[in-house]
Amino acid sequence: MAKKEKKQLKKRLLHKYRMVILNEDTFEERVSLKLTRLNVFILVTLSSLLLIAGTTVLIAFTPLKEYIPGYSSTSLKLKATELTYKTDSLETALAINNQYYESIKKVLSGDVKSTDIDKDSILEAARISIDSINLSPSEEDLKLREKVALEDKYNVFEETNPSNLNVTLFPPVNGSISEGYNFKEKHYAVDVVVAKDAPIKAAADGTVIFAEWTAETGYVVIIEHGNSLITVYKHNSALQKEQGSLVSTGEVIATAGSTGEYTTGPHLHFEIWSNGYPLNPSDLIDFE
Repeated sequence: MAKKEKKQLKKRLLHKYRMVILNEDTFEERVSLKLTRLNVFILVTLSSLLLIAGTTVLIAFTPLKEYIPGYSSTSLKLKATELTYKTDSLETALAINNQYYESIKKVLSGDVKSTDIDKDSILEAARISIDSINLSPSEEDLKLREKVALEDKYNVFEETNPSNLNVTLFPPVNGSISEGYNFKEKHYAVDVVVAKDAPIKAAADGTVIFAEWTAETGYVVIIEHGNSLITVYKHNSALQKEQGSLVSTGEVIATAGSTGEYTTGPHLHFEIWSNGYPLNPSDLIDFE
């Protein structure tokens, strides 16, 4: 029985049909096709597959996909990438600023570790050393010098010696020291007694990195001098410079006073810091 049904199914699939297209007016035969059910099924299947494949390629590899809900546009992706780069740059700048402010906070609060630093170490750090530089001429350089010397017998070669660069600090004020530097008691400065409204001067050339009021120490000025050297001036009655100002050695930056909670009278609280460590100002400056 099953074999008979298979033969009938095969016969139906392979049974031939003739599709004719006629002219309605003259009944003239224009087109005729011989078809079977199997041919029609195969043709429809292949057409469907080609249509699906073409639609998929058209959507996946052409800009038409931007008009389909759920797909992001190229311009949106570009903007997102630019925003990612900007966010990363802002995070880097924010981290640098936070580190910078933490260093300033460390100077103001006096939260440091003990270390032994003297005047000689500061001068040695600021001195330009050329011992590690190889100044001997190469073989090509020697040949060039000989060639130039032969072309011009009056050629003169002069030797220059590099000058030593030392850090020289100018006394911000002159007066007697009421309290000296004491690391154990966390007094990282010298307190110099001066008259009220006496001019406070910059100890060296530099840039004002802080000039504000604080509740504990009144008006404070901090100057960065390069080579990781910072000077701090506290308890001023008024400020003559703003943050970002460039100052020269001996230039007036504030007037002396007795502002802030930790003051006992008109004086200058003067600190010197190098690479984040406090120095004894009396070892570097004569205040008398």
